[in-house]
This record gives sequence, C-alpha cells and structure tokens, in this order.
Amino acid sequence: MEDAAIMRGDKLILRGVKFHGYHGVKPEERKLGQKFLVDVDAWLDLQPAGESDCLSDTVSYTDIYRIVKEVVEGPAHNLLESVAQLIASTTLTKHPQISAVRVKVGKPHVAVPGSVDYLGVEILRYRRPELP
Repeated sequence: MEDAAIMRGDKLILRGVKFHGYHGVKPEERKLGQKFLVDVDAWLDLQPAGESDCLSDTVSYTDIYRIVKEVVEGPAHNLLESVAQLIASTTLTKHPQISAVRVKVGKPHVAVPGSVDYLGVEILRYRRPELP
C-alpha cells in the first residue's frame, strides 16, 4: 500500500494522553520525572467494525492506550525518539491489522529560555511486508 493511500485511510485516534515518566538525559529528569503528552494515530480498515458494530472487528483504542501507558511509565529512556519508537513498534507487533502508526511524544515542562507549549518528536512507522 502506498504512503498516500495509508494517510487517506481509516484510523484510530488517541489525543492528549498524559502520563508521568522518567525519560531524559538530565539527572533531574531521571530522579523527579515529568509529565509526557502522547498522541497516536493508527491506520487500519475500520469498515468491518463500522458494518458489524462489533469490537472484535477492530482494535480497541484502550489496547493502544495501555501500550502508551506501559512505555511512558516503564523503564527510562534517554531520548523521546526511543520512547516513540517503542510505542510504535509495540503497537505494530501486537496488532497486525494496523498498517501504519504515527506517534507524537511531547515534554510540556522543559528548561528552555522562552515560552513553549511543549517540545517533542513525531514519528511515522509502517508495517514492513513479510519477506518470503
């Protein structure tokens, strides 16, 4: 499936998921922790669930929420890139019907000389085709 086709397709959306974690390279980030904001888009065909009204025909957004919670509240990572990658790879591994996932991870409380809502990363990962 081409990238453009994936982006126009159906998706599950999680916005503004907040958890406390201990990610970062600074000692105070590892000791005190901080709040992290996460958004996830997961592309998959939602038509079967739309027609059947049956949860078994889709991926429950609570399953993705749990993945985000486990990663953000789990073992510390130095980089937000690593946090986002683990959320994306776990989501794709646990849910084979998802063709792509976009993960945004932000830190709203960062020590920078200025006012910001948050600083963060956004990644987009696609399911790799199975090799013969």
